[in-house]
Amino acid sequence: ACFLMTMTGTENPPPDITLLLDLETAVWQALVQGDRAADRDALDRAFLGVYPSGFSDREGHVGQLDGGPSVAEFALHEARIQVYGPDLAMLSYRARFRRSAAWEEMYVSSLWQRQADRWRNLFSQDTPVAAR
Repeated sequence: ACFLMTMTGTENPPPDITLLLDLETAVWQALVQGDRAADRDALDRAFLGVYPSGFSDREGHVGQLDGGPSVAEFALHEARIQVYGPDLAMLSYRARFRRSAAWEEMYVSSLWQRQADRWRNLFSQDTPVAAR
């Protein structure tokens, strides 16, 4: 889906893939660093995560850091966005990451919304990459 608009001085520019990748990378970095505050700050209060293990709210997502970092390394590939408006867009990508020795891969879709002057993650869904 594409979003086109005529820009005036009072409208926000629509998000681009670089912005959304930066936002998403910050969430992954919080998982690598075990930074509960940064993770919580990136997620909307009403955040919903849909994962192979089930549903999660914001505190569930942050809770994975109770024992420290939950990811050792990561890389994001094949990114694409769908822009639904100047303040709402979905980033989808393939994530390759490892928690310990074994690498895992997921397709991830994250819905981001601009709220005032900040972007927050409203929704995220992880889909395991099928074995080839």
